[in-house]
Amino acid sequence: MDPFLKKFFPDVYAKEHNIKPTDNQYCKFDSQVLTLFTSSLYLAALVASIFASKVTRAFGRRLTMISGGVLFLAGAALNGFAQQVWMLIVGRMLLGFGIGCANQSVPIYVSEVAPYKYRGALNMLFQLAITIGIFVANILNYLFAKMENGEGWRYSLGLAGVPAIMIIIGAMFLPDSPNSLIERGQAEKAKKELIKIRGTNDVDEEFKDLVAASEASKQVKHPWSSLFKSEYRPHLTMAIAIPFFQQLTGMNVITFYAPVLFKTIGFGGTASLMSAMITGGCNALATLVSIFTVDKVGRRKLFLEGGAQMFICQLVIAAAIGSKFGTDGNPGVLPKWFASTVVVFICIYVAGFAWSWGPLGWLVPSEIFPLEVRSAAQSVNVSVNMIFTFAIAQVFTAMLCHMKFGLFIFFAFFVIVMSIFIHKFLPETKGVPIEEISLVWENHPYWNKFVKSSAQKNKIAAPDSQV
Repeated sequence: MDPFLKKFFPDVYAKEHNIKPTDNQYCKFDSQVLTLFTSSLYLAALVASIFASKVTRAFGRRLTMISGGVLFLAGAALNGFAQQVWMLIVGRMLLGFGIGCANQSVPIYVSEVAPYKYRGALNMLFQLAITIGIFVANILNYLFAKMENGEGWRYSLGLAGVPAIMIIIGAMFLPDSPNSLIERGQAEKAKKELIKIRGTNDVDEEFKDLVAASEASKQVKHPWSSLFKSEYRPHLTMAIAIPFFQQLTGMNVITFYAPVLFKTIGFGGTASLMSAMITGGCNALATLVSIFTVDKVGRRKLFLEGGAQMFICQLVIAAAIGSKFGTDGNPGVLPKWFASTVVVFICIYVAGFAWSWGPLGWLVPSEIFPLEVRSAAQSVNVSVNMIFTFAIAQVFTAMLCHMKFGLFIFFAFFVIVMSIFIHKFLPETKGVPIEEISLVWENHPYWNKFVKSSAQKNKIAAPDSQV
């Protein structure tokens, strides 16, 4: 919004309105202070996710969620009342601390309490909530930008307090995860909660599995260092690779900078917010597709189909922008059909992400870790996600300035790489109970050389009678 840029980022405002002309339209938003405002959130989330691992394991998932909500509320208040850039950045960091806590605890909680038949769909509601939030934020931005007093940006930033209050109140009414209660030595309470969650007294078999998994996890005194053992090699690899590749799809560039991107390719200020609202709607609707298909089609097929769809769209978008904007970013007057075509292909690209790498990037890591290293591995997953979210957010405007339309080709290359990775290394986890997830690694043609089978573990644990 112009009043926001004029108040906090006058150099960007001057370049955008040709008060301070720039030679290249691709470079008019290239401001490290502006990108620091955006990306500081993710750096803070990285730090918070590491500490949240210890809180989650020691005090349970609910307390971590509540803590995240309180921090997020404080950040929203500071941003809404900001008078200086430092207040914006500190507020964004508090928001980041809240996000780090939520991303560390919520996927684990959902994976633990969900029946295994519906674990995929229920866990994807996490991503659906994110996409609905983005869509609502885009609508509000569009409406607040029309406020004549120029204070609409305060409402856009301050209303982040609403979801913060929702997660604080919601978490207070949630039952504790049975896995977490057993982990903290409250087995009797855990069984009562399991009966309540499942809606039946016939939980003895599942409860025994949870207790057995907890007993095994207690043998691991140092989950962080244990992650580096060969038997956890596949878990650590996925905890790093999946969030790394998720950020290199280029989706976060669309999400963070949709208005900036659309402005750069010739849309006016209000039109760019409208276009961002359209892509946000596509994001939310397409996430529904994954909810209804993930437990039927499986994780691998959705990953691979989404990768192919994103790759094709990125090449088309690169060709379209390259043909009209060249290297100086000055297309003259853009025909409506061209602008509409770009928006359509960006929507198809967003849909491909929204039913594959978006929700699966959170679902798969949350369900593949054994209990003994689950909190630590989820922290690695969130930390890697935030490191690369921060990096991409911080360098995007500079990359756009220097790489021009080639930026989409850059991301298309990584979509191919990550699709090959999924095809070769990720086993299918559809329909596998979370306490039996180790079997998928033991039966995988590549990972079985690192993961000891149950029989081997028992043989090692028991002394050889002939020795």
